[in-house]
Amino acid sequence: MIALPTAPRAPTDLTGLIDLRKVKADFALPFNFRAIDGAFFVSTALGDWIILQPAEFQALCHGTVAPDSPLYARLKERNFIAAELDLQAQARRWRDKHQFLFYGPTLHAFVLTGRCNFGCQYCHSSIVGMTRTDTDMSIEVAERAVDMAFHTTSPGLTIEFQGGEPLANWEVLQHIVEYARQKNALAGKALSFSLVSNLTLLDEEKLDYLLDRKIQICTSIDGPADAHNKQRIWKDGDGFETTTRWMRRINERYQEVGLDTNLYRVEALPTITRPLLTRARDIVDTFVSLGCRALFLRKLDPFGFAARSAKTLGYSMDDFMRFYMEAVEYIIELNKQGVEIMERNAAIMLSKMIADTEPNYLDLRTPGGAVIGQLGYHPDGTVFSSDEGRMVAAMGDNAFLIGSLDNSYQELMTNASTRALVLASTNDGQPDCVSCAYKPYCGQQPEYNYKTQGSIQGRMRDSAWCRKHKSIFDFLAHRLKNADEAEWQMFRRWTTNRSQEHFLQERGQI
Repeated sequence: MIALPTAPRAPTDLTGLIDLRKVKADFALPFNFRAIDGAFFVSTALGDWIILQPAEFQALCHGTVAPDSPLYARLKERNFIAAELDLQAQARRWRDKHQFLFYGPTLHAFVLTGRCNFGCQYCHSSIVGMTRTDTDMSIEVAERAVDMAFHTTSPGLTIEFQGGEPLANWEVLQHIVEYARQKNALAGKALSFSLVSNLTLLDEEKLDYLLDRKIQICTSIDGPADAHNKQRIWKDGDGFETTTRWMRRINERYQEVGLDTNLYRVEALPTITRPLLTRARDIVDTFVSLGCRALFLRKLDPFGFAARSAKTLGYSMDDFMRFYMEAVEYIIELNKQGVEIMERNAAIMLSKMIADTEPNYLDLRTPGGAVIGQLGYHPDGTVFSSDEGRMVAAMGDNAFLIGSLDNSYQELMTNASTRALVLASTNDGQPDCVSCAYKPYCGQQPEYNYKTQGSIQGRMRDSAWCRKHKSIFDFLAHRLKNADEAEWQMFRRWTTNRSQEHFLQERGQI
């Protein structure tokens, strides 16, 4: 049985460990702390961290660390000692980590249709049947959405094709690609396209086009065939067999054109439901057998059909964390045996913790990704705070509608709803986040707060969102504290950023 992370208890009574009369406030930079394995995980606002034993923590708080001691050297190396700080270097670090604040949304989710040929039990998108062509995005709306996306002040721009099943509106998908490439001949942005699809409507002609236009492809695999087919229902055939066959075919084509197959592979995401909680190893083994180098263990979200099926598919956060830790510990075990596969939640968090980088994962940044990181474009021309925002709308609630394509870009970026979402997704505005040791690495999603707690601000002390991320950070802090050199090398490999330049469109060309 995997032991759950528990609310940490101080390894020593803090009232007996720290004498407030002796605290030397100007010795160290401001820091937060959290008890881990009988020690303290201590972090600064820029994300530097160190694990201290109780006596070392006391010396830090009291400012009694001898300048010639090993502890002083460790604290200096980690930028904890105020008198030793290079302010210019830290200012550059802050700017590098917060570059996203200096420009507009990079991710633009185009919902090409509400139609889908699958009937997933947990569908977050509230899809409709394949005959409902009235839910398709038109060419006129598509062009106006592309025009809006190109107004972003960001030097990079990703158009992501969502649904429903976006391949059901193939002609408009092609038109968007060609129209956006034409616009980019003048704009010169770092333009890329991604497709989220179940792949069952794919054929060789469509695949030729997707590969020729360098469109990144992502799909969903929920585990072994029996589990996948039971919850991702496709009446016209074997969904697992068809999707995985196309995954292998796409990977073959990447290899044929000379791409590094360690870097370029179809991404596949599992959504964890209650029946899968006991199958952590089976899920990991399935991804390994498909040649995947990564999997993203996603908890069931409170959007779309998942809200209605929660009684049969839902579970507690404790249940999820038992599953998650079992899966990741198995992944670590496989890596030590030479099987290279990583878990993306952990990789993103570790990038912030040990690689000193900001991967700009929109759900774990502050302010969050709502509006200023992404926009969601509905087929009818309305614009939402995010893909999750339009999922809430599909449930009959327009709380995250920020405007339409009739508005100007400036109106979308500066209206009252946008400002409220930015404030709500800023950790500095959350009482519990302000004092959290994981604050430098974490973030908010107002849409999740709204659906689970009825407020875009949420209350982190009672939040499943906070519980999940804090538990994963606790797990990672524990692993880092006790990691041997082999694990450290593995974690560094997980955080190595290898840019997939192949998926960028040629600038200034059509």
